[in-house]
Amino acid sequence: MERFDTIVIGGGPAGLMAAGQAAAVGERVLLVEKNASLGEKLLLAGKRRCNITNAESDTTAFLSRYGENGRFLFSAFSQMGPAQTIEFFNRIGIRTVVERGGRIFPAEGGGQRVLDALLILCKKGGVRILRNSPVRTLKMRNGRIERIVTAIEELEADRYIVATGGKSYPRTGSTGDGYRFAAQAGHTIVEPIPALVPVKTQETWVKLARGYNLRNVRLSVLVEGQKVDERFGEMEFTNFGVSGPIVMDLSSRIPEWMAQGSVRFSLDLKPALDLHTLRDRVDRDFRKHGDRLFAGALRDLVPGPLIPLILELSDVPSDKPAPYVSPEEKAELASLLKNIVLTVNGLWSFNHAIVTRGGVSLKEIDPGTMRSKLCENLHLAGEVLDLNGPSGGFNLQVCWSTGYVAGHTASPKAALPV
Repeated sequence: MERFDTIVIGGGPAGLMAAGQAAAVGERVLLVEKNASLGEKLLLAGKRRCNITNAESDTTAFLSRYGENGRFLFSAFSQMGPAQTIEFFNRIGIRTVVERGGRIFPAEGGGQRVLDALLILCKKGGVRILRNSPVRTLKMRNGRIERIVTAIEELEADRYIVATGGKSYPRTGSTGDGYRFAAQAGHTIVEPIPALVPVKTQETWVKLARGYNLRNVRLSVLVEGQKVDERFGEMEFTNFGVSGPIVMDLSSRIPEWMAQGSVRFSLDLKPALDLHTLRDRVDRDFRKHGDRLFAGALRDLVPGPLIPLILELSDVPSDKPAPYVSPEEKAELASLLKNIVLTVNGLWSFNHAIVTRGGVSLKEIDPGTMRSKLCENLHLAGEVLDLNGPSGGFNLQVCWSTGYVAGHTASPKAALPV
């Protein structure tokens, strides 16, 4: 049986980074992937454009985007933070551009360009890649991994890096295998739940504006009537609820809030205007369009695709002439534009989630090396860990940082950063 220095399980972004770094410090590396091809999920990231990282330059602010668990990444970021990540990709031939919200993308080629560059890096380092080889189990002995068992063979190494991802987008191969491997080594698994996922609502009228992208709106979260969070930015209605960046950023906390009581969203379509100013604006618009019916008078207030939704929620008949809309009805319209209420029913499944919240407990991982505190020759990297952030490049940065550290520090041969 051939023996390797390091075996990496999982050929996604964290696994590819880990394999490339381990090879760069002189390790004989085998990368084991269950799929026929590598980087399936990487190719979908950022709507296939691959949002590599974020331009937020303050480390403390960057790490705060991961919540309390962000503190775990301080050491990893000192070795491979966002700035080093950009430099790394520049060195392997990928120019980057900064777009809205600080999102950093490849200047060209998207996810395929990133995947190709990582594969070339691995090839130059002599990484052997075994495809179509799902790992069935780990063979443990005296608190160490002795070997892994795939569908067709057993493989041995001095060190093992698990980078199998979470449970989001299971069609890409992320089916939670890493949780099973970690549990075999004695690890605690924080219950995985979908994150960055669309939200279901009780209201069915959302389908009236499905697919329309709302910009510069404010979405507040109320638990038992008390405001607990809010976001400003983009969202959209779907057939069964709401989606888009600000919704998905809030989604990971929905189960926690629902456990506390009823959860509602309050959507403000006009956050730049206070209620008094908006009432004046509504009054001016209805005077301006005095020759129109109520539905027509809405055209300057809301985008066309939203008018059917506003008509559904308003008590004013759509064919009521604008001059006959009472001051009370106009005031109610202004209040509606500032507070469209949605009752949260739950989340969509892992099939629609971008990332997973939960995973291997960070208390059991050394943050400076990604080495297990329970199994001395096991390292873990990427989404398999209990780390997740908002959209905008934060989750891929976890893969690059933890993958780099796991690959680079897994070997006693590691010296200067590569």
